[in-house]
Amino acid sequence: MLSLIVVSFLLSLFSALYLIARGRRHAKSFALDAVQRFHTGHIPRIGGLAVFIGMAGSWFLGAVSHSLGWNNNTDIQWRPMMSWMLCLTPVFAAGLIEDLTQRVGVRLRLIAAVITGVLAVTVLNLQIPRLDIAALDTLFSIGMVAMAFTILAVAGLPHAINIIDGYNGLAGIVTVLLAGAIAHIALLNGDRMLAALLISMIGATLGFLWWNYPRGAIFAGDGGAYLWGAILAMSAIALVQRHAAVSPWFVMLLFAYPVSETLFSIYRKLRRGQSPGSADSMHLHQLVYKRLVRGVFHDDETRRMLMRNNRTSPYLWSLCALTVLPAVLFWNKTALLIGFCVLFVVTYIAMYWMIVRFKVPKWLRLNLSAKK
Repeated sequence: MLSLIVVSFLLSLFSALYLIARGRRHAKSFALDAVQRFHTGHIPRIGGLAVFIGMAGSWFLGAVSHSLGWNNNTDIQWRPMMSWMLCLTPVFAAGLIEDLTQRVGVRLRLIAAVITGVLAVTVLNLQIPRLDIAALDTLFSIGMVAMAFTILAVAGLPHAINIIDGYNGLAGIVTVLLAGAIAHIALLNGDRMLAALLISMIGATLGFLWWNYPRGAIFAGDGGAYLWGAILAMSAIALVQRHAAVSPWFVMLLFAYPVSETLFSIYRKLRRGQSPGSADSMHLHQLVYKRLVRGVFHDDETRRMLMRNNRTSPYLWSLCALTVLPAVLFWNKTALLIGFCVLFVVTYIAMYWMIVRFKVPKWLRLNLSAKK
């Protein structure tokens, strides 16, 4: 599998470099006064295309190697690989077109995500099989119910990843952590193809991150976030469906950070009478940027904002790690996983409340000065 990650990394790395060189003029079309904008300059937002090129190239290499008998360790086969590609196309295409034109509304992108969910159910036969809770498992035994929740999960996670994609390296590193955890459990259960698909995505994401963090030279955009979210959702469902030993709460805990951020955002906006699809600057990562990362000084405003941007992401990486570590350690122990899910939700709400109320302990505040 080393060849897959190397190929995906290099393809993504050089594709992103090309897009950086060619995309700055297009980046000038983006509004400078967007509420979620925390950078200066005209930065291309089509890094998701580089991730897709790296990942797809690696998948094709794996399929060719396997079919010719050059390398059977990856187990990437043509038909399943093409099925995965077909399922990912609607949501990725909608995000990428939005990145290029800014004319694909939230509703159309949501419809594209639902189409991806429907394809995942019909083409890949994915279905959430159980939740290891008797009452809910009885409900999930009804085929239409299980299908509906599967489509909702596949359609929802891309938007959750897009919501947390606010600062350099944030969504990219979170994706690497989540994909790495799923790939690890897949290998423990002998699912080499699923692991290979994810490892290719990890390599492509690292190639993109080379330019994204800490340089901030290119952003993933909606296309990148939707691609990451769809693959994570589909692979997580496939893992639980194929391997009875894997608790579904492994997935619930693993995705607790982006899902909590999304659900809390919907609740917050509805309570204020806003549309859940409207943009604001009250997400947890934005509050961390504004209220925890302070005292960054530099003569150049662009450099000062970049440094402050880069110092925000590690807070959220750490928060994500609070779910990834126990999920990997206790991937087959439902009771413990449920307990950690509850603990994370309490931690998330407490952290949000402390920041909003200016009650954050001093040791959590990053108050550093940086000079030339």
